[in-house]
Amino acid sequence: MPVLSVDIPVLETERLVLREPRADDMPAFAAFAASDRARFVGGADPSPHAAWDGLRGMLGHWLLRGFGWWTAEDRATGATAGRFGIGHHIDWPEPELGWHVFDGFEGRGLAHEAALAVRRWWRGQGHPAPISLIDPGNTRSIRLAERLGARPEREMVLRGQPCLVYRHPAEAAA
Repeated sequence: MPVLSVDIPVLETERLVLREPRADDMPAFAAFAASDRARFVGGADPSPHAAWDGLRGMLGHWLLRGFGWWTAEDRATGATAGRFGIGHHIDWPEPELGWHVFDGFEGRGLAHEAALAVRRWWRGQGHPAPISLIDPGNTRSIRLAERLGARPEREMVLRGQPCLVYRHPAEAAA
């Protein structure tokens, strides 16, 4: 029985439904956490605890900050395609627009579509343009950030690792 509740808005795009994280997302989250794809977001961890921590963190962020991450569901198949959202961890300089694209969903423009929807929602809430924190070796994320109209602003060290800070445009859409 839930003790707390939070309203997480549903965002819809042409090919995706961005919705609240659910327990039945765990298999897709676990596959991502155990994969090489996780190397840019803390490193691969095959334990079920990594996926559980990710799910708890997504939900907790909404409760603590009033914003957070969505699970992206493919409209055509109902499959979990990734995670997208705005995060602001305690050691981050400001809110970040982020994306995790799950295996089998890359290369189709879904990340661009989802990130635009999240950014429009964020700006519609009256927030300033977000940043994206990107590992310098993550060329796919750099290309996506630039396609979204974000520009490199500075370099920093985050949790002991080099990081590029990309600033998104002030307008809601690219």
